[in-house]
Amino acid sequence: MLGLAAALAVTASAAARPAAAADGGSRRCLDVRAENRRPGDADWRITRAGAARAIEGFADRASVLPGEPLRLRVSTTAASYTVSAYRMGWYGGTRARLVWRSPELPGRLQPPARVDTATRTAWAQWRQTAEVDTCGWPEGSYLLRLDTTDSGERAQRYVPLTVRSASAAGRVLLVNAVATWQAYNRWGGADLYKGTTGKKASRSLAVSFDRPYQNAHGAGLFLTYEAPLVTLAERLGLPLAYATGIDVARDRLLLCGAVALLSPGHDEYWSPEQRLRTTAARDAGTNLAVFGANCCYRRARFEDSAVGPDRTVVCYKEDYALDPGFRRGLPPTNDFRRAPAPEPESSLLGVIYDGYPVDAPYVVTHPGHWLLAGTAAAQGDAFAHLVGVEYDRIDLRYPTPRPIEVLAHSPVVCKGRHTYADTVYASLPSGAGLFATGTMRWVEALDATGPGGGKANHGLDGRAGAFTRTVTENVLRAFAAGPAGRARPAVDNVSLHYGVDGAPTGAASGV
Repeated sequence: MLGLAAALAVTASAAARPAAAADGGSRRCLDVRAENRRPGDADWRITRAGAARAIEGFADRASVLPGEPLRLRVSTTAASYTVSAYRMGWYGGTRARLVWRSPELPGRLQPPARVDTATRTAWAQWRQTAEVDTCGWPEGSYLLRLDTTDSGERAQRYVPLTVRSASAAGRVLLVNAVATWQAYNRWGGADLYKGTTGKKASRSLAVSFDRPYQNAHGAGLFLTYEAPLVTLAERLGLPLAYATGIDVARDRLLLCGAVALLSPGHDEYWSPEQRLRTTAARDAGTNLAVFGANCCYRRARFEDSAVGPDRTVVCYKEDYALDPGFRRGLPPTNDFRRAPAPEPESSLLGVIYDGYPVDAPYVVTHPGHWLLAGTAAAQGDAFAHLVGVEYDRIDLRYPTPRPIEVLAHSPVVCKGRHTYADTVYASLPSGAGLFATGTMRWVEALDATGPGGGKANHGLDGRAGAFTRTVTENVLRAFAAGPAGRARPAVDNVSLHYGVDGAPTGAASGV
């Protein structure tokens, strides 16, 4: 077993240096096809979570460049543990490759959460327990798995990490929505929705990356809303780049020359800088694909913590006037569409968030569209449970890029209100193509097989899985080839579904 001093300097020379270094160097552009021909490791999944505090941890940064050091803060009741770094992808269907594994590290039980009384922000004031050299780690989405190794209770947890690309030029950029993962993280008692009382009044006004994720054994929202999209994109062998939303906000050059940007299944919290850079890239010809709903809805701010830069997500929502940053003249941390600085997300995405919760069939209304090629879908075909739990629609009362085509126009009832969820494709003056699914369940459906049923997958079945996979492949291939709006201009059909006032035209909508 290593002593603590040695544990603070764990490098890739331990255990798995040959596997890690075989990509030929930390700064080489990712070769997705070659990477996914390498042997995968089917045992990446957590099979024995153990007790709540048996082992858990977090990294000092949400993303690192290949070769940059990564510092971990781990707490465990065990005497020792290991860290295994799994890169997520296709790998012949195993979906992960073991890139590196540490030797045994000494365990340490660290203090419980601390909470700021003013903002109800929870964080873990823990000591650093290991420093990892990421030399040779290919760009991508990673899950670091923590495993206790002593003779006591065996336990496992994840720590998510993005090994980011220095540039997305000439590549399809997949953005990990880490700010949204934190917004829904209740480790320590509160997230941006509810607090220790279970009510809105006790929610956090800011949330910290300086703590483990409580969701999905430490994986946050990655496994549900992002991993299936990563798997499919890597199976196709597309030229991929990886980053987090924080990286997009921080690095003004990251998106220069990107052929496409992919937003995953739940990408709700954006900073104004992230939106500005994404809009500029789209308006320079970068295709934009939104594989979820409720995207770019909350306007947040990233602030530093004692651990490092951009470690706090600030979002006061309707209490924005109380935000010290707003009082200093910074943008309000409320919904993008709201006063005092309204900027509806539809101007970027073509669709706008319309409600929660719903569970409804997804209804095809433009089966001849090229993005639906190979699906065998017919007019009016419905896919059970594919619309939910949040949804977007076209709403002409808000800024909407044109021309825009509606591919699916699905009736929903949200809190007694009859309305629609829309899947759309638009072409922009820059030549960029824009695709938005209008439903949060799209990425989840990519993994759907068999007859469906049960709460685990919302009843999504193999038909929904085959449909979403085919459409997603069509989107990815077309968007990876260059400005899709120039090659495939949209033919506006909004008038078939909505009047000039934005209200649905019932007869034309099939109602």
